Amino acid sequence: MTDTLKQPKLNARSAITTEGDERMPNRAMLRAVGFTDADFGKPIVGVASAASDLTPCNAGLAATAQAVREGASAAGAMPRLFGTITVSDAISMGTEGMKCSLISREVIADSIETVCRALSYDGLLAVGGCDKNMPGAMIAMARLNIPAIFVYGGTMSPGRFQGRDINIITAFEAVGELGAGRLSREDFTAIERSACPGAGSCGGMYTANTMSSAFEAMGMMMPGSATVGAEDPTALDYARASGEALYRLIELDLKPSDIITRQSLENAVTVVMATGGSTNAVLHFLAIAHSMQLEFDLDDFERIRERVPHLADMTPSGKYGATDLHRVGGIPLIMKMLLKEGLIHGDCLTVTGKTVAENLADVPDAPAADQDVVLPFDRPVSPEGHLVILRGNLAPDGAVAKISGVKRPRMSGPARLYDSEESAMSAIMRGDIQAGDMVIIRYEGPQGGPGMREMLSPTAAIIGRGLGDSVGLITDGRFSGATHGMVVGHVAPEAYVGGPLALLREGDTVTIDADARLLAADLSDEEFSARRAEWQAPEPRYRRGVLSKYARHVSSASQGAVTDG
Repeated sequence: MTDTLKQPKLNARSAITTEGDERMPNRAMLRAVGFTDADFGKPIVGVASAASDLTPCNAGLAATAQAVREGASAAGAMPRLFGTITVSDAISMGTEGMKCSLISREVIADSIETVCRALSYDGLLAVGGCDKNMPGAMIAMARLNIPAIFVYGGTMSPGRFQGRDINIITAFEAVGELGAGRLSREDFTAIERSACPGAGSCGGMYTANTMSSAFEAMGMMMPGSATVGAEDPTALDYARASGEALYRLIELDLKPSDIITRQSLENAVTVVMATGGSTNAVLHFLAIAHSMQLEFDLDDFERIRERVPHLADMTPSGKYGATDLHRVGGIPLIMKMLLKEGLIHGDCLTVTGKTVAENLADVPDAPAADQDVVLPFDRPVSPEGHLVILRGNLAPDGAVAKISGVKRPRMSGPARLYDSEESAMSAIMRGDIQAGDMVIIRYEGPQGGPGMREMLSPTAAIIGRGLGDSVGLITDGRFSGATHGMVVGHVAPEAYVGGPLALLREGDTVTIDADARLLAADLSDEEFSARRAEWQAPEPRYRRGVLSKYARHVSSASQGAVTDG
């Protein structure tokens, strides 16, 4: 235990169970849900569970939440279970419903914060397993700043087709292959039936596994738990250990503000770069930093990228899934390798009550020679990170490109303009898009969509049609963690607020140059100004309900698409 930890401080926040006649009605209500006299001196902790049968990511979380409660109760706390929502990106992908995905991050954060504030809980254990309930929970933890731990439900095992591992991205790319006549209807159906064999988050280094890996690196999850399989019995062991660990955090009054620091954010992003993680990590960590009131921006991602090699050969651009990474040492191995090279901060505190370096003391500092999931520093997947921040006259406030596996880091060609995902997808499936084209999907940003839909359907269709190395795609929307190819998202300012994408015309020459960090159109400042004078903002797509409310409050993607100022 380090000497930097604080002294024990039980029942730090709870206004409910304190003594006094005025608290008797509160205590009476708690007796109705199982409290006894002996329980009123215990810290009350919320267990926020995203369990549901809506998605495979969350289908096993009821057992995880129960294991969390067992651990917390055994340690001496009073765990109180409550639910929060979830949606599935993969199920809503390519539909109007995908607009609700990023919105759900804010709803989840707001719901968890609301419950814990209303009931003055002493601590929080959040149980999640899908793209948005993970950052949503972390945003709530940052806002609340009470002792907290995130508990991951685990990742899905791969499916099998014709002797090879497949997963959800195989199914999406099969749509393009079928449309191009490169796949039979029988094989298409067989892939759909085999891609997702059971519970857990999508199995590659997609957004859910990216966030779990980054949360472990940031110190907010139990070491080793980020890549565990959902159906692996040790997932429940990690859950029980998390419940026990939270009690100790409450004793020590060790809060998220002690763990989520600028240095630990750098650790998280460093691991994202080393593992080939999702572009969504950029958006979510900007939001987490905002909630923690820390200075952290797009330039920090680029600074970290330049010094961190890509070490793990993970899908979607590589060969392996999260369970493969777990088998060879998981995130602790990656972190120990990075620590040895001085690329992460070993003195950051974690939910174990120990520092990163203390947690990693017994972990090997080099990958085993008989595997190629994690590569050594002298033979990385690439010498620098894969998430590149681009700027230029099409993205003065920045854009994000994922270049892992990209064969042509520079592309230039005519703009093919589409004002919605649906219109672009129709054009791709008709065969309208040819090698050399630059597909522009605009008015899909945080405000314009609203909701900043992921573009996995069109990007996967481009890959499936064999155009992944010859067609660029640019959007003010975003991408699934499963997306790969020459794609640029999060373009800011977005088209809906008059950003440069709104001013493009069919056939304009557009350039993506990842090496030069450039996203630009071959247009003069004068031409942009003339077009801007003619441009008119489109009418809002929604005037009532959650989509309308979100559009009125959401910030730019370059600021994390947050809704609380």
